Amino acid sequence: MSSQIAEAVSPQEAHEVEAVAPLVFLYEHPQWFEPIFAELTRRGVAFDKTFIPDHFYDIGGEAPTFKVLFNRMSPSANSRDHGSGIFHTLAYLEHLELLGVRVINGAKAFRYEISKAAQHSLLRSLGIRFLPSRVIHSASQAVAAAEGLRYPIIVKANIGGSGKGIVRFNTKEELQTAVAHGQIDLGYDSIALVQEFVPARGGYITRVETLNGKFLYAIQVYLTGETFDLCPADICQTKAGESLDTACVLEASKSGLRVEGYTPPADVIKNIETIVQAAGIDVGGIEYIVDDRDGEIYYYDINALSNFVADAPRVIGFNPFVNLADYLEAEINRA
Repeated sequence: MSSQIAEAVSPQEAHEVEAVAPLVFLYEHPQWFEPIFAELTRRGVAFDKTFIPDHFYDIGGEAPTFKVLFNRMSPSANSRDHGSGIFHTLAYLEHLELLGVRVINGAKAFRYEISKAAQHSLLRSLGIRFLPSRVIHSASQAVAAAEGLRYPIIVKANIGGSGKGIVRFNTKEELQTAVAHGQIDLGYDSIALVQEFVPARGGYITRVETLNGKFLYAIQVYLTGETFDLCPADICQTKAGESLDTACVLEASKSGLRVEGYTPPADVIKNIETIVQAAGIDVGGIEYIVDDRDGEIYYYDINALSNFVADAPRVIGFNPFVNLADYLEAEINRA
């Protein structure tokens, strides 16, 4: 505050001028959250934005004055040269929670967000069907880890998002060659999963969005082999490592893929809600696939970062950002 303003107002008025918004978005991607920003602005809800690449904090400093922090950090940040913010975010969320700050999608949720291995372990603990997975931390382990799995197989980075770090191998020989030539990228934390490629029955995968631990909506995304090599519901890289930066399920309609609103069976919705509640996810999405080989549902991706499907009113019949804004206002009032 300038000295001119300070002289013109009382101490109480000065405090009001400097008041911090009750809600803070902690984020990394510069465009993804414009719809919720616009909805809150339309409502007159005050909020601040903290850009992870510019953020640091003082462990011994004053407790924050905001009421609620909404964690919107992306596990794919490393693909935008912001990977250093991933574990910084985890430390900051834990710091805030120890101070008693309400964090939406807090440290527990974010730990699952940044570990596909942990996601599958959670699914197993809940008795919910998951993709058979072997976890490796060296590319030299990939061939042995794939033993007993049916080819094609995929190698999937533990930390990823939007189909990042997923490569398909059609034969054992292809995988052996990739290992021998140093072409296996284990990702940001040098951990990866080896899994079977799953052919999608009906040619689609299902993404279910949740809010406050409850079902919000679902979409079916119809896949096509004409443009992408397709892995278990992730639209992934080719084995040649070609970049597929438009391969986000939530952006599928913008990429020309067919996307439809859908209501899953009651038992699936129950499973979805069980998963997000166990993971501590306040706002998030779960993806599953029906294996065309056996007709079974396999849950495979747990997302604490959910930005809702593009063109939602057309696809699902309503604007989920309105529901999200209602939830955020309620959390501010509760805090």
